Amino acid sequence: MVINFTETNMNINHIFNSRKQEISGISFDSRRTQVNHAFFCLKGEVADGHEFIDEAIKNGAVLIVGTDFSKLQEVSLRHLTATFVVVEDDRTALANFSTHFYKHAHKKLKTIAVTGTNGKTTVAAFVRSLFTQCGIPTGSIGTTGIFSSREEIVYKKSTPTTPEAPDLHKIFHDLRERKDQAAVMEVSSIAVDQKRVEGIEFDVAIHTNLSLEHLEYHKTFEHYKMSKMKLFDQTKKAVVNIDDDHMGRELASSFKGDLITYSLDRHSGADLIADNCHVTEEGTSFELLANGQSYLVRSSVYGNYNVQNLLAAIGAGLHAGLSLETVLPNLMTIENPKGRFQVIEEYGNRRIIIDYAHTPVALNSLLQEVKKLPHRRLIVMIAGIGIRDFGKMPKMAETVEGKADEIIVTVDHPGDHDPQKVVDQVMTGFRYPDNLSINTSLTRKEGVLKSLSLSDEGDVIILSSGCINGAQIVKGEYIPHSDEDIIQSYFKHHVPAKKKKIYRTEKTTTS
Repeated sequence: MVINFTETNMNINHIFNSRKQEISGISFDSRRTQVNHAFFCLKGEVADGHEFIDEAIKNGAVLIVGTDFSKLQEVSLRHLTATFVVVEDDRTALANFSTHFYKHAHKKLKTIAVTGTNGKTTVAAFVRSLFTQCGIPTGSIGTTGIFSSREEIVYKKSTPTTPEAPDLHKIFHDLRERKDQAAVMEVSSIAVDQKRVEGIEFDVAIHTNLSLEHLEYHKTFEHYKMSKMKLFDQTKKAVVNIDDDHMGRELASSFKGDLITYSLDRHSGADLIADNCHVTEEGTSFELLANGQSYLVRSSVYGNYNVQNLLAAIGAGLHAGLSLETVLPNLMTIENPKGRFQVIEEYGNRRIIIDYAHTPVALNSLLQEVKKLPHRRLIVMIAGIGIRDFGKMPKMAETVEGKADEIIVTVDHPGDHDPQKVVDQVMTGFRYPDNLSINTSLTRKEGVLKSLSLSDEGDVIILSSGCINGAQIVKGEYIPHSDEDIIQSYFKHHVPAKKKKIYRTEKTTTS
């Protein structure tokens, strides 16, 4: 594709050498740069892309975009066949160039953004399933992977939740090629701050809730909140949880576009209200109050928090032109994301619940719902996440203390940290850390095995926290990991399996 760089909306300050090049792809990692690529010199906390220009050119880059005038001028004199573009903002330029390169593919789809501390993954999965069942084939982008309306699409993701702009716009393009009509995506606060979704005007944006998270990046709660709020400056319509005191009510009062609010409080005045929730063997039934009418709704999801997530998806459907009469019958067959209140009951009359709740709020909600299930003993594994805020770790211990018969403290994604230091940080949150019911392990695999070994028939075992993307992040490497595989291997040698019975719904997740 021949591109005239003056037509890309990159806010260019200066161009060295040719104004046009044949471009075959976009990269921001010099090691992955290929022939005829555009290479963007992003400045991060650890590295500066300007230092890798020569490697990018050696690998085939013909366009170099950055903010360092002197550096680009100097290198341009040595590589006269390549183009060097000086821009005001590297990430804005990357987002705008990606949009141009993929021919504004997002504008050919209905786009739905989901943000919030907890629930993004579930709501995105619900929207994808609901829209597709109602005749709007929809793909999804988020923590559990990339999906078209029909199948998972294999991508090497650039980030755990919201892809970098080039990947994101390629996914939009690929979904459109697969004949999908809409795309729902998780949008993290970090993604907004790093301008990965810059230039996209979403058709709908959904706010689930806000609690303390990601201080390892944002440093303050106010900056975290502000990043979430910014998303709603680039959407036509919004769906907002007004039960959320930290951001929901403020957002609902300040949003200028078409707004649908939702709540579990009958007296809240929200547009969509769920009340009288009852858990059954098949899921949860509830009364839906909307448009001055009452509807009896049966759903396949478990727990009040998942009813909230359903309300968010229903709101998105209404914004997309679907009617309640079309939407409600599909809630009994709505699909749920893997690893969110995933109940496994095939091993010796136990319930093993995999739920990647990894904030104190999410863990507390999970414990409340699980305690409603009949059980002999409750065994809970929690984890400190090495790539996240260390200040959150003791609060996970505070949340679970006194609420389980056995507690296992382990590590998720140690990153560059010593696993023992991560475990020690979690342990500081216990009032009675020497209690014999508190156990420790230095890897998630060991934590899962310890949890299973402590269990017996009639017990409920919760494997919580943030294992994502089927891997553990250790010193920058993604090491394959599957709780399900570990469980299957363990019981192959310990307990005869009965007929497999798996239910999947979500507790919440964040990014």
